Amino acid sequence: MAEPALALTDLAVRYRERRALDGVTFAVAPGEVVGLLGPNGSGKSTLLRAASGVLPYEGGSVRVLGREVATTPRRELARRLAVVGQEGRSEFAWSALEVVLLGRHPHLSGLAFESARDLDLAREALARCGAAALADRPLVELSAGERQRVLFARALTQEPRVLLLDEALSSLDLRYQVELCDRVRELAAEGVAVVTVFHDLSLAAEYCDRVALLEEGRLAAFGPTAEVLTYARLTRVFATEIYVDVNDLTGGLVVTPLSSRARRALAARGAGRPVG
Repeated sequence: MAEPALALTDLAVRYRERRALDGVTFAVAPGEVVGLLGPNGSGKSTLLRAASGVLPYEGGSVRVLGREVATTPRRELARRLAVVGQEGRSEFAWSALEVVLLGRHPHLSGLAFESARDLDLAREALARCGAAALADRPLVELSAGERQRVLFARALTQEPRVLLLDEALSSLDLRYQVELCDRVRELAAEGVAVVTVFHDLSLAAEYCDRVALLEEGRLAAFGPTAEVLTYARLTRVFATEIYVDVNDLTGGLVVTPLSSRARRALAARGAGRPVG
């Protein structure tokens, strides 16, 4: 088996008296998309921050392409790994293209300016994210969803081998959620390892090769998507009843939380518990 692109071993992170992650171990292969799932406060963002070297970890290790994150120089790490978080508002009057070009900085030496190739890569990334028309617009004038697409384009411009997405879909409408997930699958086909936080479990089922399910800082399950996303496991971890079934059109999973009204209707019809 090839060396993992990202490997977490007994990862532990503490916030003062509270342990936010406790003994998390899993590995992501090149070309694999792994979904990071779990309730609020389960440690998803903490895990990505530790994996990206932003947050010190108390114990265990994180290795990106065989190098320990904690001891890898930031510039070198940025040539291997890119992160897209929840969109943040910038007060700088940078254009979208200028923001995307920041992704080339880890590849530049000293005070060198961007080359024609760097500019081409930035424009290609914007086009790939459906944001070519935004190139000359100031970031401060863009909507939350438009800014998020620009930040994703910046990550593409880094040419990473590992991509971490922390709720990168949160500001996007349905069309751009699907398009961004399609881009993620394209990157995986090119050999990029992707770890992405999902709140929409059906999207996770559609796009992920494997999923890591976190519960109170521990790994509740890790494995192929269809094996992890079961009715019993999801209902226990999320503390609400969740319907799991197979999509007749695609053969993929449909994962939907059930309202109290739906639960009562199913019980009245004697439908029993959802499958999975």
